[in-house]
Amino acid sequence: MTIRFDRPVSHAARASRLVAAFALVLCIVVLLGHRFGPLETPYFVLFLLISAVVAALAVLLALAGLMQLWQRGAEGGVSAFKALVYAALPLALVGYGVERYVTRPAIYDVSTDLADAPPWLVPPHAEQIWLPHDQNISASVREMQAEAYPALTGRRYEGAMDRVLEAAREVAKENGIRITKVDGAANDEPEAKPAKRVKPRATDESGVSDAPDIVPIPTPRPAVEDEVASLIQQNSDVTLQGEKRTTILGLHFDVVIRLREEAETTLVDIRVASRYGPHDLGLSAGIAEAYLKALDAELMGISGG
Repeated sequence: MTIRFDRPVSHAARASRLVAAFALVLCIVVLLGHRFGPLETPYFVLFLLISAVVAALAVLLALAGLMQLWQRGAEGGVSAFKALVYAALPLALVGYGVERYVTRPAIYDVSTDLADAPPWLVPPHAEQIWLPHDQNISASVREMQAEAYPALTGRRYEGAMDRVLEAAREVAKENGIRITKVDGAANDEPEAKPAKRVKPRATDESGVSDAPDIVPIPTPRPAVEDEVASLIQQNSDVTLQGEKRTTILGLHFDVVIRLREEAETTLVDIRVASRYGPHDLGLSAGIAEAYLKALDAELMGISGG
């Protein structure tokens, strides 16, 4: 009499493959929807966390299936292995974010000038939903930045403003920073309006013209110190504001680049802020450092101390 041995089937292993496949598909759809579609960052983070939770459940089921395979020889080893592969991407993305969240300071705005950060030409605005951040940057936040990123400082170049400005624009374009507004550049000043033609006043028989219809009203002259300070600020500072998205995840960052003439040199400062959330995972400092290094390479030979 032939004895036939029927292997048990691990339902946990088979379920793990289906659950992990759902987590992987959800993760990919969310990534594509945020990078190339209309999905906003708060919803992107929420759905990414959901996919990671589902992937973690799939890993638990896969481990249970492998345990049954080891103890009773149950079928499902292949399904469990596929589940572990499918769950790798969602768990890796969230794990990377958690690691940077823990090891990086809880800030979202960095600047090379801690005392006088370049101001926004247009304050960034976005629907924060469940990832709000405080718009006011306190001195304690700047101190945290100084401790975490001591090498993040401005650059001084021994060159004319126009040359440094041209290089700053070019490097911004190469680094994926799209300039949206410029203030202080000569080529961005509004065109002068044509002078309004004045109708000649009529004269009487004696040759004396009539009195003008509109009499100018004298206005108080601005304070001399304020006027000079305004002229200095207008003539020496050029500010570029733009936005950048990270290559893979498509996270939004706002950027301000300020160029200031000082004693025949040009000082360049940059400010980078995450558009969503109170924590930038250290990406703002990375964007600023990458830009400054590229600018150094572009202006090699004219940088000063």
